[in-house]
Amino acid sequence: MKKGLTISMIFNANSANYSEGFGNISTLKKLHRGDGNTYTYISRQAIRYSLTETLGWQDTPVSVEKTVAQFSPDATIDQYPEIDFFGYMKTKAKEGADTRSAVCRLSHAIALEPYKSDLDFLTNMGLSKRVGGGQMIAQSEIHESLYAYTLTLDLDLVGIDGDITIDNIEKARRVKTLLNGIKLLHRDIKGRRENLSPLFIIGGVYDMKSPHFEGRLKVKNGKLETAMITQVLALDEVIAENTEIGYIGGVFNNDSDIEALTPIGIGAFFKALDQKVDDFYETN
Repeated sequence: MKKGLTISMIFNANSANYSEGFGNISTLKKLHRGDGNTYTYISRQAIRYSLTETLGWQDTPVSVEKTVAQFSPDATIDQYPEIDFFGYMKTKAKEGADTRSAVCRLSHAIALEPYKSDLDFLTNMGLSKRVGGGQMIAQSEIHESLYAYTLTLDLDLVGIDGDITIDNIEKARRVKTLLNGIKLLHRDIKGRRENLSPLFIIGGVYDMKSPHFEGRLKVKNGKLETAMITQVLALDEVIAENTEIGYIGGVFNNDSDIEALTPIGIGAFFKALDQKVDDFYETN
């Protein structure tokens, strides 16, 4: 049976992904919308890196083929969850490329509050004074905001690659490990450790592998726009029946509106999702 797991979530972070920069200014990754505002974002590649680092999944062997770093041709999904979930492309001279599409897909985490061009002024005076030198000046763009992103996972494709098939107990364990990484996600950047664990999360396991709530989490004046969520739930009774909602109270200015969605705690949300994962692999 084909099943897809999808979760969309909101977290709070400060300046969690920088771009190339220019001169002595470190610039954040940003995009512009039709409302005239600029929004910072954390790339899906950065989220994946932080997730695999959090889980200790960065042990997949890597080789170099014609100056291009890639996963080793000898690395297989039964040994390394990283390439099971996020795929690979392996090339060998005169043999072409061997590829596996990602079964776990991440969106960019896009800020829900606009960037207002704040800058942090920095010097290295603390070290420079020790050697009688002058200060060196640098500036970094800074932005603290709520961010939203989505994870989608093809449950029926986990642990299957050509002639390799891992058993369902291991499939379930890997998926639950991945979800635990999302629950406890953090990101190390510029001497800081940012907590990327969810403050609000919505999703479940569905027959249709669609990211139902991607782009549907909006915040205005500190309030989560619950009307949009309600409309998505009303699209199909199957979506509503299979959706769980978790959140931490006191983050948004409209807790009463969120309580009307009958949410549970973040920990309870992940326990419910773990059970759905177990149920799927026990019956397939």
